[in-house]
Amino acid sequence: MITTIFYVIISVILISLISLIGAFTISIKIDKLKKFLIYLVSFSAGALFGGAFLHLLPELAEYGLSFRMSCFILVGIVLFFAIEKIVQWNHCHMPITKTHVHSFAYMNLIGDGVHNFVDGLIIAASYLINIPTGIATTIAVALHEIPQEIGDFGILLHGGFSRIKALSLNFLSGLVAVLGAVVGLFLSRYIENIELIIVPIAIGGFIYIAGSDLIPELHKHYGIKEGILQLIAFIVGILVMAGLLFLGS
Repeated sequence: MITTIFYVIISVILISLISLIGAFTISIKIDKLKKFLIYLVSFSAGALFGGAFLHLLPELAEYGLSFRMSCFILVGIVLFFAIEKIVQWNHCHMPITKTHVHSFAYMNLIGDGVHNFVDGLIIAASYLINIPTGIATTIAVALHEIPQEIGDFGILLHGGFSRIKALSLNFLSGLVAVLGAVVGLFLSRYIENIELIIVPIAIGGFIYIAGSDLIPELHKHYGIKEGILQLIAFIVGILVMAGLLFLGS
């Protein structure tokens, strides 16, 4: 159990540090950043699908797929839909000024904090199944977090925060993942097989994020060459998660 706790804490700390990635994009021109990000989004979509269908679902199958687990997968889809709505609520349309911070920036922080808390729970639960599944889940979460955190940093800047404050608040929001992991580990002491509740929710969340958020974003970009490169990045994301299966062999 001590080894599991060590892996969980290291993993969520690494996930939290991803929130600082916005600092490395400040000097990059927005047009170049967008061109790069779209392929990273495609790659992370493949990784999330791969994580859900190649790692988490097969592990659940060993316990026997049941109607109850199917319900928890649906709960995951509904939960992440609700988190997304939290981010979207209360957007204001006042002109941006140096002294006014838009409410959508605060709502984005709240929504991102909730999301990160759930990520922490998911990572903890996946390690409770076994370490290879935990590592694969952490990588899938990390690959999704990179484009998301860059986007969140941009939203905070657009919402009126200074670069330093945006970076600091984004990092604090990222640290909520550590709290989620601690809560997950704590609850595992009192709720038997809690991973059989959280992991199906994670599957639903991965499917929702990849299918509802990332893929529609890819469809906004046209062109044969761009589409082929997106497809390649998507398949590579799946193959990377497939390659991680050898960790458990």
